[in-house]
Amino acid sequence: MPAHAAHHNDREIESLDEFDATVSARATLAGYRVQAVDLTDRTRELLTTDAAGAVFLGCPMREDAAAKVRADGAMVFPPVPDLPFDPYRGLVYSPDELFASLPDGYEATPDALAYAWFQQTKADGDILASMLRSVHDDSISDALDELLRGARVVGVMGGHAMARGTEAYAGAARLGRELARAGFTVATGGGPGAMEAANLGAYAAPYDDAMLAESLRLLAKAPKFTPSVTEWASAAFEVRAQWPKGGASVGIPTWFYGHEPPNPFASHIAKYFANATREDGLLARCTAGVVFLPGAAGTVQEIFDNATPNYYESRGEPTPMVLVDRAHWTERLPTWPLLQALARERSMESRIALVDRIEEAPGVLKRLGG
Repeated sequence: MPAHAAHHNDREIESLDEFDATVSARATLAGYRVQAVDLTDRTRELLTTDAAGAVFLGCPMREDAAAKVRADGAMVFPPVPDLPFDPYRGLVYSPDELFASLPDGYEATPDALAYAWFQQTKADGDILASMLRSVHDDSISDALDELLRGARVVGVMGGHAMARGTEAYAGAARLGRELARAGFTVATGGGPGAMEAANLGAYAAPYDDAMLAESLRLLAKAPKFTPSVTEWASAAFEVRAQWPKGGASVGIPTWFYGHEPPNPFASHIAKYFANATREDGLLARCTAGVVFLPGAAGTVQEIFDNATPNYYESRGEPTPMVLVDRAHWTERLPTWPLLQALARERSMESRIALVDRIEEAPGVLKRLGG
């Protein structure tokens, strides 16, 4: 992000560049919210700049600077020691951040350590830990809203069990690529399987067909994240290293399902502790529609989580919903007949579709108004 003054109407400062630009341009921090910025080397600026009404969230600073801004009337929420994550973070995660230390094994990564902390504190029932999880998730939601402002977001939902090396996985990747090339921001649940495939497709969008074909071949060496997340993730990073300038997309996973790692092809990862917040937030941000690939209970839940606000129009005009694989959604898990019945004689009736083949989804999505 280029250096400039705080770029949000709510006066947030989320980087050292923004802090420097704001102090230089405005000569005040009054009323600003400074979020997870290391201010240890900005003591002079803090001592000489008015901070009345400012809030500092998890910003390391020297004690004399902290005392001065408090005297100005600022609120200072200090960093929390010994946490494997920053509850006040101002940005969503990157794959490199969550998978740091992967060569030492997945168990050493920040992603795995955060899950282990979650499991321990959830069992303890610690109110402080519960508060920190809530603050973290709210910070992630704020960062995600800023990231997606103005974007045409299409969600791709589907099961985590879809293995690399299968035609279904390749089809989901081609879908993600076509959506990204059409100017949509692809958003998924951020996990393995169909979710990873769609993020991979968006990553492959700037490259030719040969890149995707070779990527699929390399990934097939580690078809699933079991028995080794390390091997599964390492194969993805091998692809990223060979083609480092991939397209952007979003993954929105959760530590609630911590046994499922996030996939490294989503360039922006908004990972939550609370699955309910994550599920609702993912679907609410898919403003240009959702494509539902074959899945099981989780995907069925997502279909009706998406259908409910479309039915009541609680988020405004209904958004497109495209279900892929007629046999799956009418015979194996007969979700489509119920969705049709709900939609009958309502505005959403013209915004739902069932297609046989994944290749049909982008065209149908466009026809439905995506």
